[in-house]
Amino acid sequence: MKIIIQRVNQASVSIEDDVVGSIEKGLVLLVGIAPEDTTEDIAYAVRKITSMRIFSDDDGKMNLSIQDIKGSVLSISQFTLFADTKKGNRPAFTGAADPVKANQFYDIFNQELANHVSVETGQFGADMQVSLINDGPVTIVLDTKNK
Repeated sequence: MKIIIQRVNQASVSIEDDVVGSIEKGLVLLVGIAPEDTTEDIAYAVRKITSMRIFSDDDGKMNLSIQDIKGSVLSISQFTLFADTKKGNRPAFTGAADPVKANQFYDIFNQELANHVSVETGQFGADMQVSLINDGPVTIVLDTKNK
């Protein structure tokens, strides 16, 4: 799994001008699933995301987790994280899981995450418009293959 984690003050996702998910302070996650991903990758990602101390405490130090601040997550499926740009000018996405597996794992990931924090989602496979106000900005790349 590859996940882009962005700390935000607010964010929303729309499909055809209809807002389908929105959060206030929390995290936007762009989630990509690889063919070789397992449920262990999901568990690792959920554990890291919910425990990662990337929110400021009263002293301005990054010392609080999403759970500590009672923040929310906006999770967006993002197969383009596996773009291969080595050849030509059009990216290839053969490094991403097939849509059936990716959808299943994306759903499981969100369900597991929701056991710890409030989760809003986009719609798997849809053309979405994501709006957000970054906080910091703080952007972190989590790759479950680099444990």
